[in-house]
Amino acid sequence: MATFTQILYQFVFSTKNAERTMRLENSEKLYRYIWGILKNKKCKLYQINGTENHLHILTHVHPTVSVASLIKDIKVSSSTWLKQEKLFPNFISWQEGYGAFTYHIQQKDILINYIEKQREHHHTKSFREEYIELLNEHGIEFDEKYLL
Repeated sequence: MATFTQILYQFVFSTKNAERTMRLENSEKLYRYIWGILKNKKCKLYQINGTENHLHILTHVHPTVSVASLIKDIKVSSSTWLKQEKLFPNFISWQEGYGAFTYHIQQKDILINYIEKQREHHHTKSFREEYIELLNEHGIEFDEKYLL
């Protein structure tokens, strides 16, 4: 029997200390690079976007790939690449942790729209506020002193 899955993941992670080190004019290059990582892992990218200090990735993860290893590959590979390419001169690294939130496929279009409008969204809400909302929405317990 073949393996079939249909789980949408929204990955969220920030730059180290949520510092605003990612230049928006170079962000498309980073997004294409991450898309390449996802394609190589047989994952389907639906949307990627972010701001100067964090990223949102909406994807389907191939059944043979673990979320932890995928996030590790994205962070390690893109961090090395960013430093080599010098796209974001003040970029140090990604934060240690990440958020991985699951959704039903019927929420795909709403999530694509939400991620697409990240820059507008963050005119009124900080990354910290948004991240706490996501954690609460998904019933994830957390200690704020370890949050970011």
